[in-house]
Amino acid sequence: MNFLIVIPVLGVLVFVHEFGHYAVAKFFGVRVEVFSLGFGKRLWGFRRGDTDYRISLLPLGGYVKMAGENPMESRTGDPDEFMSHPRWQRFLIAIAGPVMNILLAFVVFTGVFMVRHEYPAYLRRPVDIGSVVPGSAAEKAGIRVGDRIVKFQNLQNPTWDDLLTKIMINPEQPVDIIVRRGNQIMDPMKIVPNVSGPDRMGDAGWGPQNVIGTVERGFPAIQAGIQPGDVIIAANNTPVKDMQALVDLMQQVKDVPMQLTVLRDGQELKVTVKPEFRDSPDSAEKKYRIGIAGYDVEQLPFGKALNRSFEECRKSAGLIFELVGKIIRNKNSLKQMSGPIGIARMSGEALRLGWTTLLGLMALISINLAIFNLFPIPILDGGLMLMLLIEGLMRRDIKQEVKERVYQAAFVFLLLFAAVVIFNDVAKTLPSHRL
Repeated sequence: MNFLIVIPVLGVLVFVHEFGHYAVAKFFGVRVEVFSLGFGKRLWGFRRGDTDYRISLLPLGGYVKMAGENPMESRTGDPDEFMSHPRWQRFLIAIAGPVMNILLAFVVFTGVFMVRHEYPAYLRRPVDIGSVVPGSAAEKAGIRVGDRIVKFQNLQNPTWDDLLTKIMINPEQPVDIIVRRGNQIMDPMKIVPNVSGPDRMGDAGWGPQNVIGTVERGFPAIQAGIQPGDVIIAANNTPVKDMQALVDLMQQVKDVPMQLTVLRDGQELKVTVKPEFRDSPDSAEKKYRIGIAGYDVEQLPFGKALNRSFEECRKSAGLIFELVGKIIRNKNSLKQMSGPIGIARMSGEALRLGWTTLLGLMALISINLAIFNLFPIPILDGGLMLMLLIEGLMRRDIKQEVKERVYQAAFVFLLLFAAVVIFNDVAKTLPSHRL
């Protein structure tokens, strides 16, 4: 089922990317011989003009073949061949694919923020520690429940969104933090996140407070005076670890009134609620509920959605560059990268959370695809752009023999890279790798 989901997701991303190359090539009068979704054997298609539009056997990718583009093929010198055009035109053709992927991510994010963006309520709040796992990196560093992280590396007053991504890409690497405990700023601390899961991500072993995001009308919670932004500390005088623990407790007590301890603006409040057996938005079965959820929902106007989309794209791109830099310096594992199998798994998980979540993931993958193709590796768009820049500085073409050797080496490198990533994807699905 995951692969049935990922094929259209990747299909859209590949189509948009290749259409960028295709449209700019046609604009400059370059003859496009093949526009293919997928690789390998041609399954279906049609020819219009000089171009064979096709769907090929392997659906995870695609390509645009332009006349005279391949340096290892002979060229006739016709004016409609790729190499017959000025370098600046070839540069624009090469960069058009990644640009289209970035634009797609921008448009999709904007649409999601305008239609319905659902996210955990704690994510944009200050980093107030709600739980610390015994024996975790957080406990070893001296972090306590109730602490607030006021500085993480160079980030002042980070949110949970800032913190979680930084922790994930710093496994087994000491990072500096400053904590406020009560009204006191503690001495600087160092925390070394543990390696967690098959993706080898960093895990500090701390968790957020149980922040209430939405309160539904007509339910016991709103009648008891519970408000969005309240933090649930305890139920029936028993500490509540997370929202799921509260849900489980309600299924046990059923319709017996329960006392909740709530933190609001630094003050503890006691409220009494009686769970009701109602339909559940995240389950086909009825559950005992009080009408609260740990997520916020936003529907932004166009202008604010644009700004939020730009910020999301900028932040995601920066995170990718930071992660790749750490992998190159051997500070992070290549297992933190995912190939088609990993993307399929993530797509399936995202769809189960809703269409907008899947669209958000698609936008993130689109940014990844754009940046990957901009890396200065021959065969990739970035490699072609680098060669064009070098030739522009030299004011002459690089020798054909040199290009052939460089492309051959790059092809072998990319094959080995793809094999390692796919192998890691498969290994992550095996029971022995589910740490």
